[in-house]
Amino acid sequence: MRRTLIGATAAAVGAGLFAAPAGAQELPVFSIPEPTGEYATGTTTLHLVDEDRADVWVPTEDRELMVTLWYPTGDDGPTAPYMSAEESALFGAQLQIPGGLLAQVETNSVQGAEPLADDGSLPLVVLSPGFSFPRATLTGLAEELASQGYAVAAVGHNYEAPITFPDRTTECITCTQDLDADTLVPNRAEDLSFVLDELTGDDAAWEDAGVIDASRVAVGGHSIGGASSHRALANDDRFDAGFNLDGTFFALDPSRVSDPFLMVGADPHGLPGEDKTWEKAWKKLCGWKQWITVDGTGHSAMTDSAPLAEQAGLNQDETDGFRSNDIARAYITAFVDEHLRGEDQPILDGPSAEWPEVQFHNP
Repeated sequence: MRRTLIGATAAAVGAGLFAAPAGAQELPVFSIPEPTGEYATGTTTLHLVDEDRADVWVPTEDRELMVTLWYPTGDDGPTAPYMSAEESALFGAQLQIPGGLLAQVETNSVQGAEPLADDGSLPLVVLSPGFSFPRATLTGLAEELASQGYAVAAVGHNYEAPITFPDRTTECITCTQDLDADTLVPNRAEDLSFVLDELTGDDAAWEDAGVIDASRVAVGGHSIGGASSHRALANDDRFDAGFNLDGTFFALDPSRVSDPFLMVGADPHGLPGEDKTWEKAWKKLCGWKQWITVDGTGHSAMTDSAPLAEQAGLNQDETDGFRSNDIARAYITAFVDEHLRGEDQPILDGPSAEWPEVQFHNP
């Protein structure tokens, strides 16, 4: 199968979403919508190497990952870049947009800020992006969660998107191949577990890892990142809850999953009957579960694509891109608040007058 609803969607959505006007001398500058929580947010990056695992795509190398962390801070200062110039150029070429455009996107998080907490009180949310999507495309959701008092880690899976490491930038070599989901999804699940090892182990890779409460951890992602998050939840009992943002459940783990799981679908892909893997996954969820779809949205509407496209005046979804952004933040924050903090969230119980675009399903 080719990259249906995964990397190919990025090209289909991106070709024109952020294109500069013909003849323009300067690229426009867009920004990630500000988070709504009470805390300012800081960010840093980690370069992780799993010396016990060969890279499945380049077996002569150890598996390497880049991870971006967000967290509450009391610091002020310059905000972090959205992505590197090299990532912007490579991803821009994939999307057929100006190469420097995404490097100029303004974020809200202070680069290298000190975490506000130091006592292991922050629940952790681990994020996995869609296939071919840099981890930066989940920045808006990550900043929102951090502003609400979470530590957030977005994982850059090497050779599955452009990634800038401290000494080089690697390309998405798998983007030019037929999708090998049976290899990719279990391998990503191992990536996610390895990141959790490095953030919560005795010899943590992040010097401020003491802020994390390792007993409260959620995992989720967009597209195949959502499928991989389900797999990680099924295989690693350190993850306590999970969510999938419009991802086909490739390489679905045969195990039943008792941990809470939220399925958030676009229109029409996430509707019952459209993707048989969703019905299979639904039947294997035996704990708290919800299946929702958001009217008038496309595959990438729960990522930064929606508000950035809206700012460019080129949103192709029926739903306003800022509205899609608000829905994603509201429902994912409610989900982790309920299942990591034990706070009842009525919007997860059924249709809401505040969010009429959201449909609930129980096939």
